[in-house]
Amino acid sequence: MSGSRVILVGAGPGDPGLITVAGAEALTAADVVIYDRLANPVLLDLAPATAERIFAGKGPDAHTMSQDEINASLVEHARAGKTVVRLKGGDPFVFGRGGEEAEALAAADIAFEVIPGISAAIAAPVYAGIPVTHRGVAASVAFVTGHEDPAKQEQDVDWEKLATAVDTLVLMMGMGQLPEIVDKLVAAGRAASTPAAVIEWGTLPRQRTIASTLADIVSMVEAAAIRPPAIAVVGDVVRLRDTIRWFDTKPLFGLRVLVTRTREQASVLSRALAAAGAEPIELPAIKIVPRYDEAALGRAVDALREGAYAWVCFTSTNAVEILFGFLASRSLDARSVRAQVAAIGPGTAEALRSCCITPELVPATYTAEGLATAFEHIDVSGSRVLLPRAEQARDVLPEALTTCGALVDEVTLYVAERPDEPDVEGLRRLRAGEIEVAAFASSSTVRNLVALLGGDVEPLQRCRIACIGPVTAATAEELLGRPPDIVASEHTIEGLVQALVDAPR
Repeated sequence: MSGSRVILVGAGPGDPGLITVAGAEALTAADVVIYDRLANPVLLDLAPATAERIFAGKGPDAHTMSQDEINASLVEHARAGKTVVRLKGGDPFVFGRGGEEAEALAAADIAFEVIPGISAAIAAPVYAGIPVTHRGVAASVAFVTGHEDPAKQEQDVDWEKLATAVDTLVLMMGMGQLPEIVDKLVAAGRAASTPAAVIEWGTLPRQRTIASTLADIVSMVEAAAIRPPAIAVVGDVVRLRDTIRWFDTKPLFGLRVLVTRTREQASVLSRALAAAGAEPIELPAIKIVPRYDEAALGRAVDALREGAYAWVCFTSTNAVEILFGFLASRSLDARSVRAQVAAIGPGTAEALRSCCITPELVPATYTAEGLATAFEHIDVSGSRVLLPRAEQARDVLPEALTTCGALVDEVTLYVAERPDEPDVEGLRRLRAGEIEVAAFASSSTVRNLVALLGGDVEPLQRCRIACIGPVTAATAEELLGRPPDIVASEHTIEGLVQALVDAPR
């Protein structure tokens, strides 16, 4: 993708997984991203770190930039030789004013292309378990803007003709117009008993769906305080929701979970939580900083290559990544590891396998204590053991190995530090009481988050606390003054998510 052009990209309806492959690829080449309020901000991470990000969001009552200002910004940045991605919620050409932006670019003789997106008009009903067409129920559908005021003298939407012309109506809602739209439809012949649904924040874990009939939908929406963004579906297809709803029946649906892992590692837990229906809110409380004595590490690697070690023990994926990164910097690879290998758990074992190493030992309990117990059944007396690990790591494993008669060489590879710039939005949501569960995968994340809060643990006292294992749980209890609510029996990310699933809501 060369510069000096604009790409209008449909971001999809909210779920970041619904962006198209072409849309994601366009973001990776952007110099400038001009994005809407309904484009999931997670998608901005696909753009280069150097890309300029410009918010052009429009809410029901406030516009950050007018449409004319957006058009002018697209032209300005393109003329400056930039590749500009205009990231629009849903599809650019379905009530997205993308056609107007394309016209402005054409008038300015700016090269552009359009990458379609999944419209909320289709996706939100799907996530609510409502197909807009269905064999034997609905053979036609119309997508209509609900932002037009039905009370005005001249209307672009002919509600009288539209009311009974198609089986399913999907109204891209102006929530303030819902009462008038319902009145218009009923007056034009649509039965008041017609099933109707309103879907708020469709495709996201915060999604809410109100299903009733045209006669009652307005009062039910008002009672539930449904707010934009929302769409309405009118038609017999709404009845199918009782049978085929799938998204809001997930075990953790709507649960707001604070993810405190490093920014690089958070996505693994976030994806697992989202797959179970939760809303992950990332607030990295830790960053991994490689810190080692290059000469000392070089000597350890040389001894490893010479077969001087009987075992090398990895207690984290970070240690695997840094050690094998060091090997690669010296044009070395897994063939340099002439020793038996132990991994503290399946995550670390998988990281080793990605480096072409299959560990000989993975304990049944994924802790330092578990690994130490496993070595009680292995004769390591007089053997040299290499232990690459974090600065200030616990002494459980080296002490146990020494007790078994091993000669332990510890090599510090990294330190777990607090982030320089904490995530402002994550902290805001935690302090505002919007978090239901705070999840911790290490003791460092507990300590660092308390420090990020300035020692004020009150926001965490309002959450349920979930810990990956007993060591992290002990740290949480020490710092928060109470035991955690949830402790995973299997000390892995998968085990942590399963513990949340198994815990009462």
